[in-house]
Amino acid sequence: MPVKNRFAELLPEITAWRRDFHENPELLFEVQRTAGKVAGLLGDFGCDEVVEGIGRTGVVGVIRGRTDTKGRVIGLRADMDALPIREATGLAYASKVEGRMHACGHDGHTAMLLGAAKYLAETRNFDGTAVVIFQPAEEGGGGGREMVRDGMIERFGIQEVYGMHNMPGIPVGTFAIRPGAMMAAADQFDIIVTGKGGHAAKPHECVDSTLVAAHVVIALQSIASRNVDPLKQVVVSVCSVRSESEAHNVISQTVAMRGTVRTMDPVVQDFVEARVKAICEATALAFGATATVDYRRGYPVTMNTPENTGFAAEVARAVSGRVDTDTAPLMGAEDFSFMLNERPGAYIFLGNGDTAMVHHPAYNFDDSAIPFGSSWYAGMVEARMPVA
Repeated sequence: MPVKNRFAELLPEITAWRRDFHENPELLFEVQRTAGKVAGLLGDFGCDEVVEGIGRTGVVGVIRGRTDTKGRVIGLRADMDALPIREATGLAYASKVEGRMHACGHDGHTAMLLGAAKYLAETRNFDGTAVVIFQPAEEGGGGGREMVRDGMIERFGIQEVYGMHNMPGIPVGTFAIRPGAMMAAADQFDIIVTGKGGHAAKPHECVDSTLVAAHVVIALQSIASRNVDPLKQVVVSVCSVRSESEAHNVISQTVAMRGTVRTMDPVVQDFVEARVKAICEATALAFGATATVDYRRGYPVTMNTPENTGFAAEVARAVSGRVDTDTAPLMGAEDFSFMLNERPGAYIFLGNGDTAMVHHPAYNFDDSAIPFGSSWYAGMVEARMPVA
């Protein structure tokens, strides 16, 4: 099952789709143009069903194989949304929308899955049903969660689900995967420290909320260094500190902080949430101030099922012969995790070569990766549901 010749033939067409998506980036759930084009193409391919508006603006296509005696149903997912970044690539097909850019390669993911859908609808060389999932709002909006809440898994009878993401720094055509935790859970917190404001010349009459906030920032670092097993991954980052006053001679009444927590283990995630709250409240109390913490769970851990990870790696190996099956987990987050929480499956990286990292204004998806990605998507269907 090497790279399929059909995808070499389709490469100019798939590349044209990808570059059109790149020129016309849309954010979060506001992907009406992208979703409309995806739905139109799926209809043109002859999919048995095309359903729009799942999880607000998601699109699902259903492709039935030659027979369905095994009854297996496999979901393949790609994300559609872009980022609020001003593009700096200088490409001929650069973003036409000021301040928006496909800086994470979702244009490539969507195009590769469309290519696979066209091939699968043409050949139908499998016994079962392929469900192609085009998701909005991966970049912070939780589109995967919304599609699951909308009943997508049950409605289409999905039994296994697989996803892919391009990865700069890995050679084009090389795949990378691991069983278990692949990407981190991402939580967010907002902290308000309230002291007693006043004149900077009379600090003894105040409770300096800025001083308290500084101690909170330092104390939070003890979670990773002193509270969690060093063999467990955890990152606690305070990314913004803002006082209510910008004057040189005013001690602010309040200071607002916000940040993120990344963990790879649900037990550690629970523990860190409790510690963040306890440290903030106790540190503030020690200085005569108060602290309130708004802690919000974000994307869960992206957890690859070991058996399905093996299937995904086998197909990747057949496509290119180059697969790292023990790639290091990443502390970034991915809302494909909501689908993996519902059904067994796996998430795999596909090399994007020596390019700028994702979320960088100079990033660009490498179109030479398309045949590998489309072959893997299609290969997962044919390998998991072979015709008898």
